[in-house]
Amino acid sequence: MGIAGIPSMMTAAQVVQLNKPHELNQVETFHELRSHDLLIKTVAASLCHTDLMIIDGTLPASLPMTASHEGAGIVIATGDAVNNIKVGERVMSGLPLNLCGQCEDCLGPEDRVQYCKHTEGSIGLGMDGAFADYHVADSRTTSLIPDTVNFAEAAALACAGRTVYRAIKICGLGVGDYLAIIGAGGGLGHLGVQFAQAKGFKVIAIDARDASLELCKEIGADHVLDARDGQHRIIVEVQKITGTSGANATLNLSAHPTATQMACAVTKDHGTMIQVAGPEKTTISIFDLVFRDINIKGTMLAGSKCSAEMLEEYAKHGLKVQMETFHGLRQVPEMVLALHSGALKGKAVCVVDADRYAEDIAQ
Repeated sequence: MGIAGIPSMMTAAQVVQLNKPHELNQVETFHELRSHDLLIKTVAASLCHTDLMIIDGTLPASLPMTASHEGAGIVIATGDAVNNIKVGERVMSGLPLNLCGQCEDCLGPEDRVQYCKHTEGSIGLGMDGAFADYHVADSRTTSLIPDTVNFAEAAALACAGRTVYRAIKICGLGVGDYLAIIGAGGGLGHLGVQFAQAKGFKVIAIDARDASLELCKEIGADHVLDARDGQHRIIVEVQKITGTSGANATLNLSAHPTATQMACAVTKDHGTMIQVAGPEKTTISIFDLVFRDINIKGTMLAGSKCSAEMLEEYAKHGLKVQMETFHGLRQVPEMVLALHSGALKGKAVCVVDADRYAEDIAQ
């Protein structure tokens, strides 16, 4: 059963085989919408490091699967229970699909619904995603885009922005406190630097790539340190900057095996280390954990309310997501190569609907 005016078939960039480039295929546009579903005309969709984990099989997925969990577009149709978003509105797509609505996360504080373990899955991460002419998202995890934020920016923020913003919110800092960020020049990190500074934190940006360190300087991080100098030197530098035993809190956005240990080591005694990246294995020094009383928290996506706050903060403070724009789904394999190369500054974003995007940025 289709929706009037919507073609029955569409183009999608799909992961068909592990460790192979995405393929462009003609697929069915959608299935019948469930109660909380949104059918979205994709205008832009972004690429994330997590997408590489789908390609190499680290994250299991049933193939073929339409890629990208970072989508933005215009709502074309809604399920019968949707009451917070209307047809024609501009949205940044949520990731989890078909929340159960009954578990302790769904019924608990708003910013825990994304932890629901009884979802159908997440778009682009097991379920078909946004590298397509149309995609489906759950209205309960989807956010309206402010007028001053364009579709490409919203797509780039759909995972990176909402993830790092929640990490900053739960770190418990106040104006003038020091926040160290490991991996500060990456897709999440460069946004984290800006969001943290907008809240009045002093940011110590730490990275290990030339392009990333240069980006940290370009966006005005208060202090920029090269992790390749070694952990001991970084600890000394952070203590010199703060005048104490370390930063009040640290975000670890790097999946490097030693990054978690460094993140704890540069954190002030009794401070908090927020783990965002997900390496296969990591090591934490018992000295930091026990004898320095470093508190460790994990976090992932923000819920819809926190995501909406993130978008408003981004618009209010005139922040800038660093991105390289690619035009058309045929360029998705090039986006993957750019991400693999390590030379990409910020996010790789695909403009899926060139006409709608041109209208958007012209306004």
